[in-house]
Amino acid sequence: MNIVPTSLPEVLLLEPRLFGDARGFFFESYNESLFQAATGLNVRFVQDNHSRSARGVLRGLHYQIRQPQGKLVRVVRGAVFDVAVDLRRSSPHFGKWVGYELSEDNHRQLWVPPGFAHGFLVLSESAEFLYKTTDYYAPAHERCIAWDDPSLGIQWPAGTSPRLSAKDAAGVKFELAEVYP
Repeated sequence: MNIVPTSLPEVLLLEPRLFGDARGFFFESYNESLFQAATGLNVRFVQDNHSRSARGVLRGLHYQIRQPQGKLVRVVRGAVFDVAVDLRRSSPHFGKWVGYELSEDNHRQLWVPPGFAHGFLVLSESAEFLYKTTDYYAPAHERCIAWDDPSLGIQWPAGTSPRLSAKDAAGVKFELAEVYP
């Protein structure tokens, strides 16, 4: 597994080792001991989620103010632009973001630690998105920050006119969001 550092030190881009030939390919999408050795992280995943979304759907920027979730995310069909935003007020990177394309072709995964908001925009006709979480979904603690808040300055791919759920359309401005200490 190749670990690619990002401008937010706790967010990691993971590139698995792919074994392929004319028949197809194989790779380990997760191996606890290799993940720990490569990242230095000792995390426990308790839930796996799978979503399918059409082109232009934007999900996020989601986080849980209590029971914060670390997420190991990847795309198994299609492509997305995936974003993590640091919401830890005590962090020198508070309010900063990183974004990467994750796709079925590049097999990349993104580690989004607890204390970060997360979202993605579907770039392909559709996308199937898988993610492991370090804590359970807690709807009472879920929050959403507006995807297009100018104070964050997220540079979504050109021509973004996303399709949003009612919950995501009601996302709050970053300055009004509950954040972590």
